[in-house]
Amino acid sequence: MEIERKFLVPAPPAQLDASRRVDIAQGYLAAGEDSEVRLRRAGERLWLTAKRGAGMLRGEFEVELSAEQFDALWPATDGRRLVKTRHTIAIGGRSVELDVYSGRLSGLVVAEVEFPSVEAAREFLPPPWFGTEVTEDQRFKNRRLAEEGLPA
Repeated sequence: MEIERKFLVPAPPAQLDASRRVDIAQGYLAAGEDSEVRLRRAGERLWLTAKRGAGMLRGEFEVELSAEQFDALWPATDGRRLVKTRHTIAIGGRSVELDVYSGRLSGLVVAEVEFPSVEAAREFLPPPWFGTEVTEDQRFKNRRLAEEGLPA
């Protein structure tokens, strides 16, 4: 299970320059009301992920792919893709993934924090620079962003 909270970030923090970063290309093969199957290239790592559920608590299953497998599947994601740079920042003993989007999603910055339990997620107090929480806002799910772009 994946337990995660998500926040819009109006301006990236100063420590972004010192963070670990990876460029990500992500495309969606299939998507339903509460499920999705996606491909992701993050640096040299290639994988397929299936997710089920909505909001803070979701089931997640990942499978590593060879370059040949990834390249064979990637064309099926045409029209449902996004590109972002993921920065990993340590804050208060937690690892924060800060995604800075590019292309048609340029200007969007989102912080995601994963937790070991629902209780830990509920107790988490985000720093002020995180901005508005969008964990339950379907408009900011990566799948929806890849298909429709930024919300109006």
